[in-house]
Amino acid sequence: MESSREIELEGHIIDSGIMTRVFDKVLDMGGNFEVLTFDIGKKKQDVSYAKLLISAPNQPQLDEILSALHRLGAKMPEVESLVCEPAEGDRIVPKGFYSTTNHPTFVNYNGKWLEVENIEMDCHIVLDEKECRAICTPLSKLKKDDCVVLGERGVRVVPPERPRKVNIFEFMQNTVSSERPSETIISKIATEMLELKKKGGKIGIVGGPAIVHTGAAPALAEIIREGYIDVVFAGNALATHDIEYNLFGTSLGMELDSGKITTGGHRNHISAISEVIRAGSIRKAVEEGIIKKGIMYECVKNDVPFVLAGSIRDDGPLPDVITDVVEAQEEMRKYIRDLDMVLMIGTLLHSVAVGNCLPSYVKTVCVDINPASVTKLNDRGTTQAIGVVSDAGAFLPLLAKKLKELKK
Repeated sequence: MESSREIELEGHIIDSGIMTRVFDKVLDMGGNFEVLTFDIGKKKQDVSYAKLLISAPNQPQLDEILSALHRLGAKMPEVESLVCEPAEGDRIVPKGFYSTTNHPTFVNYNGKWLEVENIEMDCHIVLDEKECRAICTPLSKLKKDDCVVLGERGVRVVPPERPRKVNIFEFMQNTVSSERPSETIISKIATEMLELKKKGGKIGIVGGPAIVHTGAAPALAEIIREGYIDVVFAGNALATHDIEYNLFGTSLGMELDSGKITTGGHRNHISAISEVIRAGSIRKAVEEGIIKKGIMYECVKNDVPFVLAGSIRDDGPLPDVITDVVEAQEEMRKYIRDLDMVLMIGTLLHSVAVGNCLPSYVKTVCVDINPASVTKLNDRGTTQAIGVVSDAGAFLPLLAKKLKELKK
């Protein structure tokens, strides 16, 4: 027997593509829809409203469709009460728990809509009844008897809408193409960065060793020195090769200035790690005059925090590298929650890791020579990321140049 239910959509649902995505999702999942009400905003700033009747061959199939539409921002006309259940143990979720998106989320508690704090994807909502708060909690932090939200009842999601002001994020429209005029795009990114900093916004960068290998490290060091970056996320490799370059002039044993392979140069990155271990930390190596320039040097000198998350393939690693992945996640979250924009350059591994912790309203730019890197980032949930297909060695020097020109 066919089952059906009404849903509502509200906001800039046409130009944000939400209406089309709802239609496609219903049909793709074997359901059907009937548009009952559709009020279109008459002016650019006006919102639109739609009421749809969603139907499916049976109730379980309808429930699956409604769950998918909920994540696109659909809500039920009637206000439903929140359903919770205590966790039976640390890191043990109740069956039927609500799994978060990275979109702003609200829960209905005692007739009041509470915004879920620290939202990120693939986590849980824990209700603190004493303080009347709803907190997005990763599985690693879930404690016994935490009050965990179940299902979608009493939960509302607000997906990001297409910007009403023309900027880089509207200009690109979440597409990836190597055909785009990169200088124009980089100029728009630089303008966006300057505007954000003027408003007191914060910008983070996720960097891979390609930044050093392609000779772009001095440009990134300049951007950090000029105050545009508020936190650096990377792994052992970026820091190691940055330090290697500034101690020995090589990266992976190759002289960056001449392009020549140095005899015995394959040992240089190990020597660089060893020098920092001898000093005790990157900061101490800078303070003792061992490291005299570069990305990590500018981070220390300008009090820009950095989080170096380790991986199983690391040499050394450097003493600042966090080898416990859960600990590294928590350290990243301390800074991610305050960011307004993130640049991801030449590292898929760390880009996905940071992207998974980012709310969808954080402006995100992924720069990689491989277009598939941006596609993978989008596929793993960071749908707000726009892609710039470019070599780090071309992108960063031009970004530093544009920032300098615009500042003047």
